[in-house]
Amino acid sequence: MMSSVDRQYMQRALDLAALGRGRTSPNPMVGCVIVRDSKVLGEACHRRAGEPHAEVLAIEAAHGDVTDATLYVTLEPCVHQGRTPPCVDLLLEKRPARVVVAMSDPNPRVSGEGIYRLRRAGIDVEVGMLEDEARKLNEIFIKYITTGMPFVICKAAMTLDGKIATHTGHSRWVTCEESRRRVHELRSQVDAILVGSRTVMLDDPSLTTRLESGERHDPIRIILDADDYLDEKRRVFEVDSPAPTWVVLPEERGCDRADEVLHVRRGGDGFDMRHLMTVLGEREITSVLIEGGGTTHASAFEAGIVDKVMFFVAPKVIGGRDAITAVEGEGVATMDEAVLLERMTAERVGDDLLIEAYVKAG
Repeated sequence: MMSSVDRQYMQRALDLAALGRGRTSPNPMVGCVIVRDSKVLGEACHRRAGEPHAEVLAIEAAHGDVTDATLYVTLEPCVHQGRTPPCVDLLLEKRPARVVVAMSDPNPRVSGEGIYRLRRAGIDVEVGMLEDEARKLNEIFIKYITTGMPFVICKAAMTLDGKIATHTGHSRWVTCEESRRRVHELRSQVDAILVGSRTVMLDDPSLTTRLESGERHDPIRIILDADDYLDEKRRVFEVDSPAPTWVVLPEERGCDRADEVLHVRRGGDGFDMRHLMTVLGEREITSVLIEGGGTTHASAFEAGIVDKVMFFVAPKVIGGRDAITAVEGEGVATMDEAVLLERMTAERVGDDLLIEAYVKAG
């Protein structure tokens, strides 16, 4: 039976796992803590794909001695040979007395097999400690590994009356400095950032991550240009960044300044967004942050690809029937057709309010 002590150490393992946020893709974030007689023998997190898993590093930190110890791990130990050897084999060799797992691995190649093999070898295994927290931590991995599609976040910075720019297109700045910093933190945690060519032409953004400290991680910049609107003399093509700029175009067109062109079939007034997500998933893009503008947001909602919304709402009202809204497009005809959200939370960020919610399935 799991106890409050188990909860304490699993929380520590989750905190460690979170240190890999934005760095482990396409792998999950995983943390591990090894304890014996109320003493932590070793702890670690998975740092990035291709490097040792958290269990391996924690056992190394414990100098390989886990006899009579309890090993806490946020995700079921893997059983398949990927970029690194299976963790279950190492646990079977080192034989901790007990393994506490937050959640089973949703990867069909694992999916309970690791837990089964440990139990079959006589190791006590308990599953489910802080499972909800573990699932939220790895919501991106869960979506990607079970569907092959990226986890999609729709982000907008808007006024209280739902505008992301004035009727002239002016948008600097809608939200406060603290909100803008939070957006850069969010960018550092995803694989790709997606905008439409209209946003590039109006705002001329660099679409990089600007944080004062820590290892720089720029997402891949993806620009939709269905209607040949994009001018290649934009900052997004000039930035000094290790991440590439991809441009999504119809089959008949190219873009000389792009690091890569993705040809995606048309759909509606632009691209088939579900086809685009399939293309990105095949390239191991596990998460996409859509930053707009309103037409791009509308296309994403209409295609049913959005998993999560993050709307930063500023205490401002600008009005104007021609001002740009966060989600444009044709819209729905009746309230019954509206996109339903659930698990909604609100958080103060500086002077603004961050509203976060998940698109309701079905």
